[in-house]
Amino acid sequence: MINTNKTYDSLLVLRYQSGSKKAFAILVKRWHAKLCKQAYWYTKDIEVSKDIAQDSWRVILLKIKMLKDPNSFGSWALMIVNRKAIDWLRKQNKEQERLRNYTHYCNNVVNDITENDTQEAIIVLRKAINKLPNTQQQVLNLFYTEEYSVRQISEIMGVSTGTIKSRLFTAREKLKSILKSKNHEK
Repeated sequence: MINTNKTYDSLLVLRYQSGSKKAFAILVKRWHAKLCKQAYWYTKDIEVSKDIAQDSWRVILLKIKMLKDPNSFGSWALMIVNRKAIDWLRKQNKEQERLRNYTHYCNNVVNDITENDTQEAIIVLRKAINKLPNTQQQVLNLFYTEEYSVRQISEIMGVSTGTIKSRLFTAREKLKSILKSKNHEK
């Protein structure tokens, strides 16, 4: 038994590869909901799944002319969505881990401070950060406040990722030292 949907998709791919833009529009109509559902299976977020599907269509549009087996369009498109969704999950996991590490770090730094002293702790932390060199202050702000990755910060600041990692490490160590000396002064 021949799958007529697969055959129709194959013909649409061939037509698009031959120059018919309308064929691609029909493929989008036929497949967009399926790609969104596939992304949703990973993300459990409707808006994110729509974004992933949209980003997948961009990749599909760029690479469809090189698709050698038009019969494989459906599985090929779903594979692209799967990869995009997995990349999104990895990014979310990294951000969650970074947030947990930052929270753990902050909890360790201010573990002697009660909840009533939170505002005072924020002031102390800000003063300690202000004692750091500007480059280290910038890196801390971009990494923890703005939530950029090390790679993104290196691009923003125009230095290597190794330099950014070094500045983050040094800034954290200096903050620990400054805050420890503050705690001993009391």
